[in-house]
Amino acid sequence: MALMRRTITQRELRNESGRIMRALDTGKTFIITRNGVPVGELIPLRERMFVAAEAAVAAFAGAPRVDIERLRKDIDAAIDQDPAPRG
Repeated sequence: MALMRRTITQRELRNESGRIMRALDTGKTFIITRNGVPVGELIPLRERMFVAAEAAVAAFAGAPRVDIERLRKDIDAAIDQDPAPRG
């Protein structure tokens, strides 16, 4: 499902904040513009959902094991992490 964003001006945000807040409550998203240029996005917060530790462990039970040495090599190849002191 595509996210529908409505574009509103800074003035509309200021003058219609109550209506906009109610729209956020229903899941609507807004792009805020100033002088016709997008400067921000208002998105509704998602409710956090508690997941029991047992459920989380079960969800990852079939996941492949992480090869720590290979992970370290991949990270080192992507990021220069020279441990030598600098000056």
